[in-house]
Amino acid sequence: MAVSLFKACSTPEQKFYNTGMAGSAAASNLWEIAKMYLRTERKAPSPTAPLPLRQIPAGELSAPGDQATVYRLGHSSILIQLDGHTVLTDPVFSDRASPVQWAGPKRFHPLPFALDDLPAITAVVISHDHYDHLDRDSLLALDNKVGTYLVPLKVGNHLRRWGIADDKIVELDWWQSHRIASLQFTATPAQHFSGRGLSDRDETLWASWAIKGQGGNLFFSGDSGYFGGFREIGERLGPFDLTLIETGAYNLLWSKVHMLPEQSVQAHLDLKGRAMLPIHNSTFDLALHDWFEPLERAAAAAWERNVTLLTPIMGTQVTVQQPGKTAFWWRDEAEPALLEAALAGAEQDAAALKARQR
Repeated sequence: MAVSLFKACSTPEQKFYNTGMAGSAAASNLWEIAKMYLRTERKAPSPTAPLPLRQIPAGELSAPGDQATVYRLGHSSILIQLDGHTVLTDPVFSDRASPVQWAGPKRFHPLPFALDDLPAITAVVISHDHYDHLDRDSLLALDNKVGTYLVPLKVGNHLRRWGIADDKIVELDWWQSHRIASLQFTATPAQHFSGRGLSDRDETLWASWAIKGQGGNLFFSGDSGYFGGFREIGERLGPFDLTLIETGAYNLLWSKVHMLPEQSVQAHLDLKGRAMLPIHNSTFDLALHDWFEPLERAAAAAWERNVTLLTPIMGTQVTVQQPGKTAFWWRDEAEPALLEAALAGAEQDAAALKARQR
């Protein structure tokens, strides 16, 4: 087996860092970012009308069958039914992705289900400890239904502090695996950072995840910049029937830790994915792009690269092995001129990235 170029590393001070990248993943030019936030004129930071939503009927989730299915619940929260098991990724069900519920990014849409309708959950998979991925209130509300929490190294400390039982928590380093019945969960590399306050930067690990069962092989990216690790994951653990890949909250100034949509499509190809479902969009305003721009740019890049892109309405059941077609629903909610501007922005970003590489 080839030696991995990407592994989780920590300093003597127990700070994790990305291998293969100079400097801290979070060390973007803060002054340039501040100026951009002050100067950028927002056109459509959030929807002006209710987004389309399928309310999942009570009982539909109660008896997962053998057929692998997924539901987008919002942002990076995905409900996966695989081999008769229910798995949740990064469940964030609060109104705001924030340390407090009176301020911070507010969700664009309600949840497409009632919390009481969720069945027993075999595993909750967490990618990292940022507030839009690790939500204390959601985990505590779910805890009596959850069998196992699968988290990157040190993230379990948050859960234990909140009162979640230690024997339900499994912490993994990159490339380590944990099996539950027929499901194999492998923590895989990502290029990101962590921290929930001013003094805990990079004290916990971040990860993507490969989730394999008899009914399918799935990849969940969590948050990441584009890097060579995707190709190695594809070579070691692919091909994947479905990739759930971050496509949102990006900007050139922080592209090392959040992919541009065109890079998300390339990551899918590196992973040897069969179909791609863009996540991390259409729920919270976390960057400076229009709310619909990630999907529009991903759709254009997927068309150019002959990639099967799935863009389901929140709450819609998607069958992993036979996903069928999904509609470009956001185009009904966005002005045509802004859709054109989104694609023009993609060309500008591509030119800027090319100039960096010279």
